[in-house]
Amino acid sequence: MTARPDHFPTRGDRRSTRARTYRRRRLVALLVAVLLVAVIVGVVVGVMRDGGDPAAAGGAAANGDAASGSSGGPASSPSPRPEPTSSAQAAAAWAGPPSDKLKLKLRKVISSTEISPKSVVSTGTGLVFAQNMMYRHSITVYDTTTLKLVKTIPDRVPLALLGAKKKGTVQGSPVEAAETPDHRFMFVSNYSMYGPGFYREGHDTGGPGSGYDKSYVYRVALDGLKIDKAIKVGSVPKYVAVTPDQKYLLVTNWTSYTMSVIDVHKSRPVKSVYLGPYPRGIAVSPDSKTAYVAVMGSYDIAKVDLEDFSVSWIRGVGSGPRHLVMSPDGTYLYVTLNGEGSVAKIDTASGHVKKKVYTGQQPRSMAMATDGRSLFVVNYDSSTMSQVRTKDMRVIDSVGTNALPIGITYDTPTKSVWVCCYVGSIMVFAQK
Repeated sequence: MTARPDHFPTRGDRRSTRARTYRRRRLVALLVAVLLVAVIVGVVVGVMRDGGDPAAAGGAAANGDAASGSSGGPASSPSPRPEPTSSAQAAAAWAGPPSDKLKLKLRKVISSTEISPKSVVSTGTGLVFAQNMMYRHSITVYDTTTLKLVKTIPDRVPLALLGAKKKGTVQGSPVEAAETPDHRFMFVSNYSMYGPGFYREGHDTGGPGSGYDKSYVYRVALDGLKIDKAIKVGSVPKYVAVTPDQKYLLVTNWTSYTMSVIDVHKSRPVKSVYLGPYPRGIAVSPDSKTAYVAVMGSYDIAKVDLEDFSVSWIRGVGSGPRHLVMSPDGTYLYVTLNGEGSVAKIDTASGHVKKKVYTGQQPRSMAMATDGRSLFVVNYDSSTMSQVRTKDMRVIDSVGTNALPIGITYDTPTKSVWVCCYVGSIMVFAQK
């Protein structure tokens, strides 16, 4: 028999070849399917980690800009999105007895000739910031467990942080502070600036035509506790707030009659919203869509739409609305009425005042326990701090303070209330 050439297979060879080809194709198809599943899982995990924004996984760096004068420490801008922990979630995670069942007990009085605090703000991560205004030109930072001073941050900054080309330094005068939800930065407003290029300091009376210098908000990096940026705002900036979605920094400018809206990631102004005399306290809805602003020279609260910046009003709330606090679920808004000595509870859906309670003369600032069941109010001319049960707006406790209590914050990890007094002291009360 003549041998058949190798390139001319028999019928059996062809069947064997087809079988091998089929098996190879099945194997390749299986490998492709496994790779596709792996890619899909990776994309889903990345999106979930970045808060549901597919672009966030690869575009985080594009949202920030380099911090002028920054030396080491954290990245130059806050995280694109904070961890998804709302105030409502924090309230649900409250451990132990409800706050309105606990009693206040004085832990310590921190007093020093080096402080004259206007406000105190807890980071919720073990620190409390005290803003010492122009009288001491500093921010003092305390450990919430040991109650000891961690650092004094002078309000002196190089002119380069203000965008100036010339050398030298200027001073601020810290008023209020607000932390970013990712716990990386604290923003601090300055009543006035002092030094080269500043000629007319701010004042508590006057308006847009008064000619007061525009001022700045400092950004303090919590990793290192250093001022790493300064952002220009209006005249006599007072209250500051960061929206829960970490998109905007909001600043009320007392004598400009405006609220500055600043892009948190770019550190640039987006909008100036006119509100009238004299805007102060700010509270933002949990969905970050609405900012409520207490306009202290009126009886009203402004509602600013943070999508189109239109303004509507809750009218006739009471005399001298100063400070605002939002309930964890956004259902109620609480406001101190400095002119009439009371605190009002407002239904955010209807805009109606549900109830008022008298707390003392000139109630200034408030803090809310994390479970939303208690408000703590400092009464400036009465030298007292009141605990109000939010459910029925009853004063359930009142303690004496040093003279002129003006700022207050609630530290969740230690269940402590920090009260600062203009005379140069900070009183720390534990809830037990």
